[in-house]
Amino acid sequence: MLARWWIYLLAAVSALGLLAVLLTGFAALVTIPTLPSLEALTEYRPKIPLRVYSAEGILIGEFGEERREMVKIGAAPQRLKQAILAAEDDRFYQHGGVDYIGILRAAYSNFTSGGVRQGASTITMQVARNFFLTKEKTLTRKFSEALLAFKIEHSLSKDEILELYFNQIYLGQRAYGFAAAAQVYFGKSLNNINLAEAAMLAGLPKAPSRFNPVVNPKRAKTRQLYVLRRMNDLGYIPSEEFKGAEKQPIQVKRESQEFGMRADYVAEMARQAVFERHQDDTYSKGFKVYTTIRRSDQEAAYKAVRQGVMDYDRRHGYRGPEAVIDLSKNGADREEMLEDALQEVADSGDIHAAVALAVDPKLVRAYRRGGEIVEISGDGLKFAQKFLTTKAAPGQQNIRPGSLIRIRKNDKGAWQIIQLPQVEASLVAVNPRDGAIRAIVGGFDFNRNQFNHVTQAWRQPGSSFKPFIYSAALEKGFTPATVINDAPLSFTAEETGSEQWDPRNYDGNYEGPLRMREALAKSKNLVSIRILQSIDVQYAQDYVARFGFDPKQHPPYLTMALGAGSVTPIQMAIGYAAFANGGFRISPYFIQRIEDEKGNILEQAKPVLAGEGAKQIIDPRNAFLMTSIMQDVVQRGTATKARQLGRADLAGKTGTTSNYVDAWFCGYQGDLVAIAWIGFDNPKSLGNNETGSHAALPMWMSYMGQALKGMPVSVYKPPSGIATAKINPETGLREPAGTLTEYFLEEQLPPEAEDKVEKVEKVEKVEKVEKVDKVDGHLKSVEDIINEFLSP
Repeated sequence: MLARWWIYLLAAVSALGLLAVLLTGFAALVTIPTLPSLEALTEYRPKIPLRVYSAEGILIGEFGEERREMVKIGAAPQRLKQAILAAEDDRFYQHGGVDYIGILRAAYSNFTSGGVRQGASTITMQVARNFFLTKEKTLTRKFSEALLAFKIEHSLSKDEILELYFNQIYLGQRAYGFAAAAQVYFGKSLNNINLAEAAMLAGLPKAPSRFNPVVNPKRAKTRQLYVLRRMNDLGYIPSEEFKGAEKQPIQVKRESQEFGMRADYVAEMARQAVFERHQDDTYSKGFKVYTTIRRSDQEAAYKAVRQGVMDYDRRHGYRGPEAVIDLSKNGADREEMLEDALQEVADSGDIHAAVALAVDPKLVRAYRRGGEIVEISGDGLKFAQKFLTTKAAPGQQNIRPGSLIRIRKNDKGAWQIIQLPQVEASLVAVNPRDGAIRAIVGGFDFNRNQFNHVTQAWRQPGSSFKPFIYSAALEKGFTPATVINDAPLSFTAEETGSEQWDPRNYDGNYEGPLRMREALAKSKNLVSIRILQSIDVQYAQDYVARFGFDPKQHPPYLTMALGAGSVTPIQMAIGYAAFANGGFRISPYFIQRIEDEKGNILEQAKPVLAGEGAKQIIDPRNAFLMTSIMQDVVQRGTATKARQLGRADLAGKTGTTSNYVDAWFCGYQGDLVAIAWIGFDNPKSLGNNETGSHAALPMWMSYMGQALKGMPVSVYKPPSGIATAKINPETGLREPAGTLTEYFLEEQLPPEAEDKVEKVEKVEKVEKVEKVDKVDGHLKSVEDIINEFLSP
């Protein structure tokens, strides 16, 4: 009787099994025609982001929804492949797409654990799901996934399937594929990761957000140890190697994006340029942009701007902590709370956010993101010393436990309290021969302020604009030896059309008659105004347009002589390049070439070189004379600090606007032009004595000191048509025994001293005249007429 029941049971089970097979076969027959084509796999075209590189090929920017770097499976590290197989599918090379042994093992594990602890998806099934299916957990999706896995295994080799998985799988932080993840999490190429890092990457596919080492380092470590144990159990690594990797510390990049050099403003400029041409394809077609930016120049410029701004900020004192964080929680709860609070506060380069835990005038202990406790003492407290007392001045919030502060390591590696500056600055460097931009720093921190002060900021140039007025004067017959009176001027409301104007020199002093060379070196405002009066403001407005300035931004008023118009730093670079290259208008460019994902060149820069096609905008003799005069600005004028660089080939001009709102230094050497600017975005005074020489020139010097290392000193040879003559430094007249040698245009040599006798007699008559008729809307004074007679 019992045997009969066993026969019935066996028959029933067989019938059910046969029915299941028939139903499965029927479902397969119905489902197979609806399965998608494998074209997406056989003709795999992943979304590859736009990448921007320096001139040397260093990655400086990446734009796209998916960070991805394609890698052939044969080039992938063996340890990483083993880690992936150990974590996801150790029988990958044995099964045919669906691992029945793995399914039974997972079912047993889940049954004994009382929940879903293991999955049974193979790598092939994951490829099917990632490319074609949703992630919904239904029997229909799982069935389609299995059928697709069979189809994929029939069409592709195992290595081809693993390569697709290797490059397509999402691993968190917008990283797709293991090559991108290695860069994102560790800042390394795949070939440079170690076993511990390979195991951590291999643990990510199961749950990228849960095991993300940036967000959840403890969970990531737990998952990494599981992968290492599996590798050891499977015989991929010996026990000694397992134990070493288990204890090996891992340095995870906490910044969401970091590249080989700081060139965020350049990368953004490149993105905008490519988007104008290719629109949305910009972010998925794998375009590569190679810029003209050079690493050594860019790093020097970045450091110069950062240090210049920090030095300015330090001169103007500590403003107090940024915020206060509640420290009422203790233990693990406090640490988690601090981490959450600091996640909301971005670091700025080497300036880190921290929360003060203990405070007294001699020692501050602070918590930094990641759990590091730092101690600040001695010189590190000096900047904020007044804010470390128990008593606060009116309106002052002192540092106390819970205060959000900023810290940075000094050159000796010791922590110091600093603050995020409020002022902005920029620096741009250009090759004056072909217009290639070698460095652009558009602001203190791109992540805080993406406004590019090099290309977008319209600011008053102040005295740094004077060289263009002086250049116009040379065209009108002035010479470096022309004597102009440095004496007060006053213009009535009737003359100015608005209100009375009493221009003055920066230092409030007047030196009387000065040679034009001296006047520019000392940046004498009254001399510049008299020059502009003489050459005519309308002529000057037309003349500066040659250098690339917009005439509309420089109204034809006498204030133009003092740089009251508006310019951008890149415009100033183009203008000064004409003095450096012998009088040619160059077109600045920053993109060398654009390539597609296969390396085909889509666009190639074709720069027009100075002297070989670029437009000649001023006489080369004019450019030579202006360079000679601006060398005196450095050697004995307002920029004598630059002599510390120990070079005789530097020329340039300081610039400071009214009330110290903007500070500039624009200068060059024969092969490099650099423009430095500093000011507030909402224009306000930088503070007393924050001049171009004090606030901007140090940035320029810092950059040029590095950029010109090893470069030979430029020799500015006088072009044809330049003559030299000995002059009397007081009168500017030629004298055989003159103590100064000056350059002149051959046709504009000044007369010898005795030739001035008749003119002096004329001057004596003119001194009796009080006023003369208006010329160009301005009354000429006696001293102006005297200057005209004394001028050659």
